[in-house]
Amino acid sequence: MSRRGGGGRRSGRGQQAPPSTPAPVPTPSVQRGGRSGGGRGRGRGGSSAPVYAAVTTPTATSTPTVAPTVTQAGTSASALAVEVEQRLTLPAQPPAQSPPSSSKAGTIPRRPGFGTVGRKCVVRANHFLVKIADCDLYHYDVTIRPEVTSKKVNRGVMTELCNLYGESHLGRKKPAYDGGKSIYTAGPLPFSSKEFVVRLPDDASSSAQRREREFKVVIKFASKPDLHHLQQFLRSRQLDVPQETIQVLDVVLRQTPSQMYTAVARSFFHPDLGTKGELGDGLEFWRGYYQSLRPTQMGLSLNIDVSARSFYEDIWVHDFVFKHFYLRDVSRPLSDQDRVKVRKALKGIRVEVAHTGHRKIYKISGISLQPISQLSFTDDSNQTVSVVQYFRRKYNITLKFVNLPAIQAGNESRPIYLPMEVCKIVPGQRYSKKLNERQVTNLLRATCQRPIDREHSIVQMVGKNRYNADSLVREFQIQVGEALTLVDARVLPPPMLKYHDTGKEPKENPRMGKWNMINKKMVNGGKVDFWTCVNFSRLNQDVLFRFCQELVEMCNSKGMVFNHTPLLQPKNSHPGQIERALRDVHRLVAQQGKQLQLLVIILPDVKGSYGRIKTVCETELGIVSQCCQPRQAAKMNKQYFENVALKINVKVGGRNTVLNDAIQRRIPKVTDVPTIIIGADVTHPQPGEDSSPSIAAVVASMDWPEVTKYRGMVSAQAHREEIIQDLYKSSQNSKGELVHGGLIREILRAFRMSTGLKPLRIIFYRDGVSEGQFSQVLLYEMDAIRKACASLESGYLPPVTFVVVQKRHHTRLFPADHRSRDQTDPSGNIQPGTVVDTHICHPTEFDFYLNSHAGIQGTSRPTHYHVLYDENGFNADALQVLTNNLCYTYARCTRSVSIGLTFTLIYLLTYVLFQRLNKSFYGFRLRQISCAL
Repeated sequence: MSRRGGGGRRSGRGQQAPPSTPAPVPTPSVQRGGRSGGGRGRGRGGSSAPVYAAVTTPTATSTPTVAPTVTQAGTSASALAVEVEQRLTLPAQPPAQSPPSSSKAGTIPRRPGFGTVGRKCVVRANHFLVKIADCDLYHYDVTIRPEVTSKKVNRGVMTELCNLYGESHLGRKKPAYDGGKSIYTAGPLPFSSKEFVVRLPDDASSSAQRREREFKVVIKFASKPDLHHLQQFLRSRQLDVPQETIQVLDVVLRQTPSQMYTAVARSFFHPDLGTKGELGDGLEFWRGYYQSLRPTQMGLSLNIDVSARSFYEDIWVHDFVFKHFYLRDVSRPLSDQDRVKVRKALKGIRVEVAHTGHRKIYKISGISLQPISQLSFTDDSNQTVSVVQYFRRKYNITLKFVNLPAIQAGNESRPIYLPMEVCKIVPGQRYSKKLNERQVTNLLRATCQRPIDREHSIVQMVGKNRYNADSLVREFQIQVGEALTLVDARVLPPPMLKYHDTGKEPKENPRMGKWNMINKKMVNGGKVDFWTCVNFSRLNQDVLFRFCQELVEMCNSKGMVFNHTPLLQPKNSHPGQIERALRDVHRLVAQQGKQLQLLVIILPDVKGSYGRIKTVCETELGIVSQCCQPRQAAKMNKQYFENVALKINVKVGGRNTVLNDAIQRRIPKVTDVPTIIIGADVTHPQPGEDSSPSIAAVVASMDWPEVTKYRGMVSAQAHREEIIQDLYKSSQNSKGELVHGGLIREILRAFRMSTGLKPLRIIFYRDGVSEGQFSQVLLYEMDAIRKACASLESGYLPPVTFVVVQKRHHTRLFPADHRSRDQTDPSGNIQPGTVVDTHICHPTEFDFYLNSHAGIQGTSRPTHYHVLYDENGFNADALQVLTNNLCYTYARCTRSVSIGLTFTLIYLLTYVLFQRLNKSFYGFRLRQISCAL
């Protein structure tokens, strides 16, 4: 791998202007395992780039250009704080000898050691140990002709093949089939290549006597997966992940449930796996479980978690339409608008009919333009017959809902039209579109389980699956444990938070991930001179004025400077005219020659308008807004006013609190040199929105060393594209000159403008990347970060730590003793700050699970962090404590959050942009939106 730095520093600060194009930037080449290279001695910049022209590099003890307006208390740190600091600043150990690798490329960093900070404890994880014996594994390619895309049909073909030829041609071997083009056996088949003929009944046949479909199946030897390689990898003696071998064992463990249940990705669902329930609008949820085989430090682990998924109810199609669209009046045909909605809702659903005397399945491709009452065709005697007459004469069926359109099956050249009331939705079809708010609430209410109940459900599911009694599992000599894994864990101490010294309590040590603002003042209070309030709810004028008065008093009592007199008198507005009311406020303020600093908005009583309000305020009018719920506003609750005041203060440029260790310069790898912390994510459209763009967002710290103020930028990119395309980009202007741009470049420029310093270290947290995308995302995005840095200044290549953040996983951690108060929080979950980097983590790479927040309801989901690149030389304690501490800096509430602050802000950014993109996408395609957070 190309290393940046190498031996010693590069040339000092340059005196010449940078070239028109940045110097060649080394690109990381990625391979799993091993320690990333890269010397620490790199040039700290030249001074010729315009943005960075007059920047000097402070030492670890110098004062930054922009210092916090905080009076630092001179109290000594507690014994625990001293111990934490000592452990975090241990000298780096020499790299261990790396295991052999088959590639000469650079590597994802190896684990630098295990963490030691925090109180030791034991938790249970929903990982079940899998033992494998030595046996010969064989992989065979499978070709089925005619080719079909349905895994269900493929499995039917292979099941019939095994029934016919298992005792003879297959040599009594039980193959494990992946549903596609591969089978695996424990031991060789009696041939290297052979063709078979299989016949299956045709469900699509319309004749009374079911026709058979003939398939030709060719099985051909492909490879011999190396089980020894897997064993060496699990013992950390081999770096390359033996993915093919793991795939074999995974297919073996999934084959039986794939035949019994409805498979959705890595999950299985069936009414037999738990009580199903109604979600509303023609949908229901099925219970099931998630299953994944993973290599871990303890060996192979089967990750099992209970799950639930939305499905279509197996009801008549017309009943689904009535439920889904709340149709009551069927005495007249659908309007054109309703017909478009019905067509979109029904397209792709499989239905079955039985009015002809035998069952037949169709897939809906559309609906008719006319209602059933107006449809007719020419019969065999060349007579025009209406569909209503035909069904009465042919099948003795009197159609009742003749004003509904017919469903269309088949293709455009030979369409088949069927009345909705003779078609029934085939059971077991998952609903992949976006659920509405009420359906989401119903699903969460039905599936939310306390930790002790969820653990019990998982154990029951494993017992029900009876893996060790499965004949295929036994043939491959696999054994699955039946008990959750006991895992060594630690509870990290919460960070000390600093408030303003004029408050009665200038410092706060959170307990169980929570604290409050009693006797505290904001460390930097913001100033609001020009503000007003608009009420879209049913609150009367007296309540509205009292609400505004109480809110202003709370803001001032917590340290803000908030003008008691609004620029415009608070007013009531009609909830049906939201956009007009907001534009009127903007116009009236402009007429006075003022700039509105804050618009307080009381939302309508009916939900659903928040996105519209934020879209108009934030992206059209450029107004900072604070929305309040009408029910909360009417209560005049002091705690609610405190929470709103915290949000307002940050929006107008204030700080609520800072990490005490930050202002004391005691955060390793952050406070020694100017450091920028960046979070990045790509948010994709909801299922069913095939034309909407994906939104890339970057949020970065804009102060140092406090790390409390952030700035965000967003950019639209291609639909469902995971790699962030606009991290760095370059183009030529009309004069042929190279023009640099991109999210990272602008973020780095903004950091310099805010602090007067250039970042000498980058910590990059990247959300939303699956394991299969690690190498691709790292290669592209690290290259973009380096090019963005080099475009600012020749030789400017600050060291980067690249960490992937994963929330969409199924690992759950439970207290070893649910009754122990020392192991649980009030919700019954593991305590905030619980970190795990042993047993269930990667055998060699630098990853950990962190539960940084207190549970509220249900079972908490820890966040998984995986280091893909590290030039800053983090040890386990330094990165784990930093990550945990960042979860306490979310300014909008007095609780730690489950994922770093940058991502919480990213979600807010992308929500607002998605609301705008629903109206106009292309206006945002070629430019970014930036806003201070």
